[in-house]
Amino acid sequence: MIFSEKLVILRKNKGITQEALAEKLNVSRQAVAKWESGQAYPDISNLIQISNLMNVTVDYLVRDGECMAKLDSSVPDDLDELIQFRLEANVNTYAAFMNEVDSTRLDSHDFRYENGPYTYHDTYVGGEQFAGEEAVWKNGKALYGMNYMGRVLGKSFSGNFLKDALRHADKKMPYRGPEYYEDGEYIYKCNVNGDFTWFQGYEEIFWKTEKVYECYFHGGLLK
Repeated sequence: MIFSEKLVILRKNKGITQEALAEKLNVSRQAVAKWESGQAYPDISNLIQISNLMNVTVDYLVRDGECMAKLDSSVPDDLDELIQFRLEANVNTYAAFMNEVDSTRLDSHDFRYENGPYTYHDTYVGGEQFAGEEAVWKNGKALYGMNYMGRVLGKSFSGNFLKDALRHADKKMPYRGPEYYEDGEYIYKCNVNGDFTWFQGYEEIFWKTEKVYECYFHGGLLK
């Protein structure tokens, strides 16, 4: 993932607008817009300010995701197998109206799926505004976890469309749903900063031109 894409995700995860970020950096909103569209690049002083504001390193900002993945020597040998299982669990639980189990917390909705040595569990609370987490174990040892929080923004939101979009996740985007999915008047978009070992992301749904849903999430491998 390149700098412009990272900046968009980091800014949205902080819950600030382009105008607010520009004010904090003492630059124009147009400058921030150009950075986020890839038309321009901040100078080193602005990069340092961004890294301090977003609590990330300058090195992280300027390196793309592939470079970061290559530098991570802690990636397990069975990472591809783990990702494949997460995708398999995704189409056998919440997104597919399957394998709901008893609540593990007060008023929670829980889903569980097992295959061979792997176990997946997803639990969330809330409805139109919700929070939850999912995790994967192998032979009883926790390997992966993700937390998420989202909300419905418009009456035209469709839970069935969200589930449909989530079922279209692939190896390129194994976190929530695909980068882009469209069906009729609905559009799903997902942006992720990082890779499966350590990531944060943002997904949104539009009905026509109206944003009707958003969700922030972050997760990665456990040690």
